[in-house]
Amino acid sequence: MKDGVDGVQLLDVYDLLPFDNPDGGPWKQGFEITYKGDEWSEQPLELFLIPHSHNDPGWIKTFDAYYHDQTRHILDNMVVKLSEDSRRKLIWAEISYFSKWWNDIDDQKRAAVKRLVEAGQLELVTGGWVMPDEANSHYFAMLDQLMEGHQWLQKHLGVKPRSGWAIDPFGHSPSMAYLLKGAGLHNMLIQRVHYSIKKHFAQQQTLEFLWRQSWDSSSRSDITCHMMPFYSYDVPHTCGPNPAVCCQFDFQRLPGRRTFCPWKIPPKPITDQNVQERALLLLDQYRQKSRLFRSSVLLVPLGDDFRYVESSEWDVQFNNYQKLFDYFNQHPELHIKARFGTLSDYFQALHQRLSTTRTTLPKLRGDFFSYADRDDHYWTGYFTSRPFYKRLDRKLEATLRATEILFSLTLAEMRRSHSDGRLAENFPAREYFQWLTTGRRNLALFQHHDAVAGTEREHVVRLTSITEQSLLLIIGFCFRSLIIFNPTEQLRTSVISVVVDSPDARVVDAETGRQMAAQISAVWAEPNQPSTDTFQVRTSSLIRLLITAVCFNFLFSHSSCPSWLNFLLSFILKFQKLRLQSGLVRKIQVQFLWYGTRTGSRDKSGAYLFLPADEGAQLYTSSEPPLVRVSRGPIFSDITSHFPHFTHTVRLFHLDGHAGKSLEISNLVDIRSQVNRELVMKIVSDVASGNRFYSDLNGFQMQQRRTLAKLPLQANFYPMTSAAFLQDSMSRLSLLSAQSQGVASLKPGELELVLDRRLQQDDNRGLGQGVTDNKLTASLYHLLLEDRGGGAKEVGGASVDHLSLLAHLASLSLCHPPMTMVAPSNSQLPKLRPFQPLQSSLPCDIHLLNLKTLEDTQVRDAPGVQV
Repeated sequence: MKDGVDGVQLLDVYDLLPFDNPDGGPWKQGFEITYKGDEWSEQPLELFLIPHSHNDPGWIKTFDAYYHDQTRHILDNMVVKLSEDSRRKLIWAEISYFSKWWNDIDDQKRAAVKRLVEAGQLELVTGGWVMPDEANSHYFAMLDQLMEGHQWLQKHLGVKPRSGWAIDPFGHSPSMAYLLKGAGLHNMLIQRVHYSIKKHFAQQQTLEFLWRQSWDSSSRSDITCHMMPFYSYDVPHTCGPNPAVCCQFDFQRLPGRRTFCPWKIPPKPITDQNVQERALLLLDQYRQKSRLFRSSVLLVPLGDDFRYVESSEWDVQFNNYQKLFDYFNQHPELHIKARFGTLSDYFQALHQRLSTTRTTLPKLRGDFFSYADRDDHYWTGYFTSRPFYKRLDRKLEATLRATEILFSLTLAEMRRSHSDGRLAENFPAREYFQWLTTGRRNLALFQHHDAVAGTEREHVVRLTSITEQSLLLIIGFCFRSLIIFNPTEQLRTSVISVVVDSPDARVVDAETGRQMAAQISAVWAEPNQPSTDTFQVRTSSLIRLLITAVCFNFLFSHSSCPSWLNFLLSFILKFQKLRLQSGLVRKIQVQFLWYGTRTGSRDKSGAYLFLPADEGAQLYTSSEPPLVRVSRGPIFSDITSHFPHFTHTVRLFHLDGHAGKSLEISNLVDIRSQVNRELVMKIVSDVASGNRFYSDLNGFQMQQRRTLAKLPLQANFYPMTSAAFLQDSMSRLSLLSAQSQGVASLKPGELELVLDRRLQQDDNRGLGQGVTDNKLTASLYHLLLEDRGGGAKEVGGASVDHLSLLAHLASLSLCHPPMTMVAPSNSQLPKLRPFQPLQSSLPCDIHLLNLKTLEDTQVRDAPGVQV
């Protein structure tokens, strides 16, 4: 498929490709590459060899263990070895490690680092605190970790990253491209893309493209993107299509060193006697790789995970390659100019060559999910792996954002009321700011592509920095009183739960003394939770706040329960009209399913991969009928069903505003007794959605998905960070989520949500263990049914659709719930009064992403300006 006027639409590429996997020869997932030899006569091949070391901030080891065992040695050696020869280069991505190392080194070494940066020998690429996951991370956290890294670089090195480097996230999102462009970057590189897509792009010479946002008909969001063409980012898969040859030029694998070539042909040291033969063998790979691109400027990475730990590796790599480069440059008849380079060196030469030859790059719209690295091995399991931590991640985001806003407002008020610049003694701003910085960096570290993805070793997960202690550190300075803080920009209707010890409790407005609407309900110890008294009863006060408008209509049933349960649910909802404003009635059911994994095969589901059993999903059944509880009241009514492996609650709020227009669905899942099983919640409706549905990318945009019969079941699962919807010409059914997970629509009108996974084996992607550290895990959703007026907008040859304004508000209420702060009963409180920093609500289509105080540019760990 050639790129046309509107460029390349990835959805169309998926429709076009057969997704077969023929043996391509030395490049097993590709094809034979040929050339005549005179292609570079007029424009010589310009090669940039880019040394790099990929340092995961936690995976097999913890962040601190990696730093002490490997990372600090890499960076120490970097200063020495780059200083020895001005032709040597290195790129570095993870600012979390770099900042920790910076704190450990002396002023002399810091000065040397600055000289290397100024000389262009060391480039900090992307500049994020981590290299984030692009499937599960919310855009708030993606941007926050990017800001944390960029602010650090600006303050300590005075540099601004120019190019992005993302070689290890398991699929790539255009949301990340948009954030990078907004942060001032103009180029980026990606690696983990489905092997069939790579092959197709290589055939069409579209491995370099202008990545454009799906909604954008202009070039404002364009960013130049380079896609690495081969299997991996290690040396055997980067110099050219034949890994057996390329491995011979990874000089860390010389005989007697720590690693070896699995193709059993080891590297040879470069000598005067063999340099010609070695150079021509390598040049052939470079030339073949060059034929996959539109220009004769070639990028070849030189590195792998935690490379250049030992001083000797720097010597063998740089010295041997320099001999090869010297030979190339001394023989102009070979038509190659080779040198070490940085990512920005490469892109600068690329743009210059494209301009000289008047070559244009194609425009591309879409995302690169879901990823498969070989065969039918789709990396769709990690969309859900360790859902407890995915939910915790979003709670920390909400808490951090609310605290940032409160801190910034308080600091501004203190500065306004103290014109001499001194802050009140009872507001230790610097100490509070240090806590905020800790919270920011804990959240940022957890966006690493093995952390929020749920693909770290168990002991790393246990020791990861995002813990309840981090949450407590952040909220510890808030006013010690009973305060409800609305962290959104609009007045809103919300339900607040507070545990009390008396059924006679009342809720009174502290300023007016007015009694507020409240509902007293029992809080039950759930049957599947450990408890000394299974039927212990407490009470909770549910408080109604901030009244606004309108009514909601819905029909709901539960197919996993007997008919009398459906009758009860209908009874609960009988006071609601069962049709949309248009008069249309929709039938909706909820089912629960089990997926098993393959049997009799070496390849099974694990932390990364979803490889379901051949029989597909099995309907959840229980030998015992569920325990069912029904509640009715002025604030809400709900029905709770207790099954052996989950507790399922559907709640309807009797409120005006968006809170009363949707159903709240919550699950409490416990599959710790299971072996190689995955629990799924399926929503079944009569929405005629065909083979199409939409899921969000990072809470930032909606992406159309097409369920394709030519793909295996696991390939039709996609990441859902916060939303998905089905629609036909009459209505839309939206599911809004408080946590990320995998989603699919395998049949028209259906959505499958993977709730938890328990897998006993490794899936052979390096982790070395399964996922068996499951916890009692909560998940939360809002289900919204709306009339649909008008069709999707078409941009660049594809339909583009978005959440409705009502769905946006409902999603924001899940992402940013009200913050409740409760003081001890014996505390001495001043008279409370409402605090409204906004004179009125902002328009409903405006969202305040954050109100953040940056670090002072002169004083370390002190608050500075607010943005």
